[in-house]
Amino acid sequence: MESSPIFGLDIGTRSVVGLLLKDSDDGYEIIDIEIQEHDERSMVDGQIHNVMAVTKVITTIKEKLEQKHGPLRKVCVAAAGRSLKTKRAKVEVDITKKPMFERKDILHLELSAVQKAQYEIALEQEDHHSINYYCVGYSVLSYQLDGEEIGSLVDQSGYVASAEVIATFLPKVVVESLLAALTRSGLELEALTLEPIAAINVLIPPSMRRLNVALVDIGAGTSDIAITDLGTVTAYGMVPVAGDEITEAISDQFLLDFPEAELVKRQLTTHEEVIITDILGFETSYSREDIIQPISGAIENLAHSITSEILNLNKKPPKAVMLVGGGSMTPNLAKEIAKSLQLPENRVAIRGIDAIKSLSIPPSIPAGPELVTPIGIAIAAKESPVEYVSVRVNEQTIRLFDIKQLTVGDGLIAAGVELSKLYGKPGMAIMVTVNGRLISIPGEHGQPPILERNGEACNLDTPLKEGDAIFVQAGAHGKSAVATVGDVLEALPSSTVTINGKSYQVAAKIIKNGNTTTLEDAIKDRDVIDMKHSYTIEEILPTLHLYDLSQSLKPFVVFLNKKKISILLEDLITKNGVKAHPNTWVQNGDVINIKGIEKHPLTVETLLTHQEIPALHEITVFFNGQQVKITKPLVEVNRQGQTLELHSQILPSDQITVTVKAKDPFIFQDVFRFVEFNLSAQESKTLSILRNENNASFSTPIHTGDQLEIKWTEKKS
Repeated sequence: MESSPIFGLDIGTRSVVGLLLKDSDDGYEIIDIEIQEHDERSMVDGQIHNVMAVTKVITTIKEKLEQKHGPLRKVCVAAAGRSLKTKRAKVEVDITKKPMFERKDILHLELSAVQKAQYEIALEQEDHHSINYYCVGYSVLSYQLDGEEIGSLVDQSGYVASAEVIATFLPKVVVESLLAALTRSGLELEALTLEPIAAINVLIPPSMRRLNVALVDIGAGTSDIAITDLGTVTAYGMVPVAGDEITEAISDQFLLDFPEAELVKRQLTTHEEVIITDILGFETSYSREDIIQPISGAIENLAHSITSEILNLNKKPPKAVMLVGGGSMTPNLAKEIAKSLQLPENRVAIRGIDAIKSLSIPPSIPAGPELVTPIGIAIAAKESPVEYVSVRVNEQTIRLFDIKQLTVGDGLIAAGVELSKLYGKPGMAIMVTVNGRLISIPGEHGQPPILERNGEACNLDTPLKEGDAIFVQAGAHGKSAVATVGDVLEALPSSTVTINGKSYQVAAKIIKNGNTTTLEDAIKDRDVIDMKHSYTIEEILPTLHLYDLSQSLKPFVVFLNKKKISILLEDLITKNGVKAHPNTWVQNGDVINIKGIEKHPLTVETLLTHQEIPALHEITVFFNGQQVKITKPLVEVNRQGQTLELHSQILPSDQITVTVKAKDPFIFQDVFRFVEFNLSAQESKTLSILRNENNASFSTPIHTGDQLEIKWTEKKS
């Protein structure tokens, strides 16, 4: 049984081309072609604006072909390349916390860049809805590691990795309106392709796409441009000028209505002389050059518009330019394009369907460039069909434009899932300063997303097929960093000291934010931690739990006349046999001796001296040639009603009352409290009392330095 022919439709701005193509062992054979122009302007820039009007033209072509070749149910069509939107985008990711890059990570990076391109295109539109665009393909332009281009990111480590892609998108409304017109015409979509891809597939095989070539499809209302380079299609573009501009120039120059001017334009490609009848009824014969010369300005403008867009897309002149479409036959257009791009004329060529390999063309069908795209649509739809695949993403039905092997990643992009937010964020790091050096303690890695296809775990590059169900759940965020002081410090150094005859090991002290801490203490962000290797005697005692000795070094507190007094005792500490103080530094091997309070008591005399209260009134005299110090108390000291002497011991927190007496002068008889002298009466002797060799009495005042003398002398008879 003979297979059904391929029915292809090229729905253009001016007309619709329908053709039947037969697939044979030797290639393809054109069976029949029908061309029908639109009755009204129902197509604008590749998008159907009037579905009913376009449906009418499609139906007419379908019925004409059915009358000769039988019923037609399925059709191959193309979405206009002028509707495609191409965008470059670059995404960077910090890999300091994840040095190993696996293939799934790279794919996630690529798709994040594609989605960024999708969002940027959406921002250029009024509705700002990125999911209103199908991604119909993307190519990676470069990978970079720390700003330097690199061939692959697999197993690479560094600081920042990036991927730059060029992605192509098609507005959903273009596809939906196309499907609506087909449905109303009683046709079912067999396969969908893209006009530039269709033309490129039949004219520029993949082996040639490493060359920088521009393909320009010049129709009636628009000129579509596709650029190949680096083995792929790198850009698509469109300019809203084409063959109609030349027709209008002929109409204006020679006073013709538009259909007549269109006929004249077509005759220029085949006739050296053209007969024109203008709107006034005058018939005139013109040579081909006589018509071309007045419209040369319009031809130059068309060439300039096309080359400007080529340079905008390619950033430089391409190596060659291929022209297809009916408008490509405009006289001198190829030369003007070559001139504008500064290319040799033989680098800009018009390509007809005779350039399509393995295509059999009946003699009745002209082998011109106007049929390249329609035939390319039919062949591309057969060999590289673009189909629709319906899948569900988290219970939402999504229809994908299957221009390539669809993956789970494509489904997530089509559903508007933000890929950049699927991976859990790493936990917050802790930044601490340890001994003057800033240290970062990383948080846990974020978890990868949960991805399932039909209930089974999958990856972003897992293939999709019709009816698949995808479940996606963002990965959990990593936990914030948790650490103790011991996690950021090495082993604590220690030293040996001897205190009161016993040896002790003293570990370095840990200071956190100015306060002593331990290795087990938790740390927080911005903490400052230092190790203190040196101690004073006062600091080392509580560290070694020598609290009694530590207490003995603290100031002695008593209450003097109800006023609190603090007294720091001296001569309690020696280090290596030398007098020391509580704030004396201790080093490894030091020998410390500390006297307790019981061995160095505080007396009333010490207290009075500390408070600069004179305890005694004293003078020095000479009695019978012997030096004598004479004193009398100036104060009266009591402790809770008990009279204390100067040598009496005072205990901590004692309530001491000191009463200062008046400073009375000394008299001669005060000396007898400090010397021994027999004053008993002696027979026949008289007592002589002298002060500085002058007669005195026991009540004579005396002063420091006085010469006092008492002696017995014989009585005079």
